[in-house]
Amino acid sequence: MSKQGYHHGNLRMALMEAALQLIKTKGPTGFTLSEAAKSAGVTPAAVYRHFAGREDLIAECARMGYVMFGDTMERAWNAGSPSSLAAFGAVSRAYLTFAQNHPGHYMAMFESGLSPNRSPDLALASERAQGVILRATDAMLAHLPAHARPPSAMVSAHVAAMAHGVVELHSRARPGAHAPYDPEDLLESGIGIYLRGLGVLPPDRLS
Repeated sequence: MSKQGYHHGNLRMALMEAALQLIKTKGPTGFTLSEAAKSAGVTPAAVYRHFAGREDLIAECARMGYVMFGDTMERAWNAGSPSSLAAFGAVSRAYLTFAQNHPGHYMAMFESGLSPNRSPDLALASERAQGVILRATDAMLAHLPAHARPPSAMVSAHVAAMAHGVVELHSRARPGAHAPYDPEDLLESGIGIYLRGLGVLPPDRLS
């Protein structure tokens, strides 16, 4: 699309798409605002009609990512169906799927160094997405006796950290170089071990 062909809304989206591609290939801090403008086919000055600077552009990519992430989590949670444990597993796998399908958004969200509290809209989108994970964890842990029930926020953070670790292993290396296992299998087995330790799942039988 020529520079003259951009309408007000199209330019903003084109800049975000260019930024997402640059984030994917160079990382959130590996490109300049001028590069984003060049990729979008506009002058650097045109960027400032929509964004205050590179961080503002990345923050908007992150906000959009959190909205998409929240939608993905909601679909996976499916109001706790068919069971709270199955729904929790679906939410955990959806975390990994989102990172695989939307690497630019994911990196803007979790690897840019920008605080979710940078703006009210970004904070709201982040809280909504994290709230789905927390809700799924609450329902899953409800089957444990109250005295043996760990804080849901801690468990959801542990599982998110596990998922993020699997993403990092598989996105930063050639397939099989440092992570010889399929990412879905690696995450599922890790969560299984963790939930057995909490007493959510029964221990493995020896026979």
